[in-house]
Amino acid sequence: MQIRLKNEDLIDFRTYRSEDFIHIHTLNAEEQWNNLVENKESTKKAWEHSNIAFVAEASGQVIGYIRGLTDQNVSMYICELLIKREFRGLGVGDALLKFTHGLYPKTRIEMLTNTSSHSYYEQKGYRPFYGFRKTFQEHQ
Repeated sequence: MQIRLKNEDLIDFRTYRSEDFIHIHTLNAEEQWNNLVENKESTKKAWEHSNIAFVAEASGQVIGYIRGLTDQNVSMYICELLIKREFRGLGVGDALLKFTHGLYPKTRIEMLTNTSSHSYYEQKGYRPFYGFRKTFQEHQ
């Protein structure tokens, strides 16, 4: 799928391919998402097993991505949404969310955000919710 950005540039959304992972890993490192970077092999396996896995491309360069999971009827969980810094503010992230939600319009989107991005999502009409998290190692 191709979309036109606010600056009139055209970008493509397409399904993730294994050769995209090196670019995704670089984006994660640039953003200092250290858990994903330090656990590179686990992160790559997560991409291989996610039923929501799309990249945004401009001039053949991966400039962003969205990864998540869905049951296709009730819930869609967005695990990561990341846009390369120089492409932020042009509508790429919003378009990726709309594109993905359009594939599963019956679902509700759920995602975690950090303190710097929560206002962006609130501005887009998302509402906060309360949840819990625990790793397997914490069960010990």
